[in-house]
Amino acid sequence: MLNIGGDINSDQGLKKLDEYLATRSYIEGYIPTQSDIILYEALKSVSAKYEHASRWYTHIKSYQSEKNKLPGLKKSLQDYGVTGGGGKPAAKDDDDDIDLFGSDEEPDEEAEKAREERLKAYAEKKAKKPGTIAKSNVVLDVKPWDDETDMKAMEQNVRSIEMDGLKWGASKLVPLAYGIKKLQIVCVVEDDKVSIEELSEKIEAFEDFVQSVDVAAFQKI
Repeated sequence: MLNIGGDINSDQGLKKLDEYLATRSYIEGYIPTQSDIILYEALKSVSAKYEHASRWYTHIKSYQSEKNKLPGLKKSLQDYGVTGGGGKPAAKDDDDDIDLFGSDEEPDEEAEKAREERLKAYAEKKAKKPGTIAKSNVVLDVKPWDDETDMKAMEQNVRSIEMDGLKWGASKLVPLAYGIKKLQIVCVVEDDKVSIEELSEKIEAFEDFVQSVDVAAFQKI
């Protein structure tokens, strides 16, 4: 929870607010609430050097006409560690403050800009976050030519295949007929990197050992 630990209008207070909002759009949750309003009204202004706090401040300003309708409990400033005076004066003459007598389009433009900045920040954050790697668990049946095929050597050849995104697993020999056994071997592949068809062709390239390759099982992980 946010803890300003002093005057919210001081450099230290604004810095703490800015750091808190670096990873958040609102004070609590994912929508504007009374928590945003009480802290907004405690601020005199927010310099542009506090990038995240300034973005939030401009955005919350667009909700002033409907602030009483926003959800959430009206907590005290002390709940957020705010001490000392502060708040907005009845009239603002500071040149750094937003002109309350500007055109009607200004608040809408500012709100739209704030929304665009928030969406851009979210998109950048999401882009940096590593996505889930799609993988599959595959069981291959590798069949030899006859019962005289060296199955140990055949497996060594199969396991010698290296591909980015391929990891070999357990294996066993499964009886077929007339004393012939097939090699059943498990592998885990990254779907975007490894083609099972290409892998099968690489295995069949060991033509002195391998007659054919079949996919016995294929399961997404």
